[in-house]
Amino acid sequence: QVQLVESGGGLVQAGGSLRLSCKASGRTFTNSAMGWFRQAPGKEREFVAAISWSGSTSYVDSVKGRFTISRDNAKNTVYLQMNNLKPEDTAVYYCAVDKWGDGAPGIGEYDYWGQGTQVTVSS
Repeated sequence: QVQLVESGGGLVQAGGSLRLSCKASGRTFTNSAMGWFRQAPGKEREFVAAISWSGSTSYVDSVKGRFTISRDNAKNTVYLQMNNLKPEDTAVYYCAVDKWGDGAPGIGEYDYWGQGTQVTVSS
């Protein structure tokens, strides 16, 4: 059974940094894209970043230059380094796996989801 477990969330002041991790178990995803999404209270879940099996990355405009997605296939883990955090980054962050695609931003493209980790940025 596939499981995605996120960690690394927490409370941080504006301008601070956090590094999220998402470890997959149950199968390897070397040939799959992996992504991060977030959902703020009262808002829809939105795409944040994705990394393809070949290492190509994509980001939503609001995090470009501040967030970096990476993956370690040997550990079956994807990371999201978040720098210069802003209060508007506050949300529950979810990792997801796109089994067959390249990490498109659409929620429907993703096949497996983690349970989420809370990120709170205070002003």
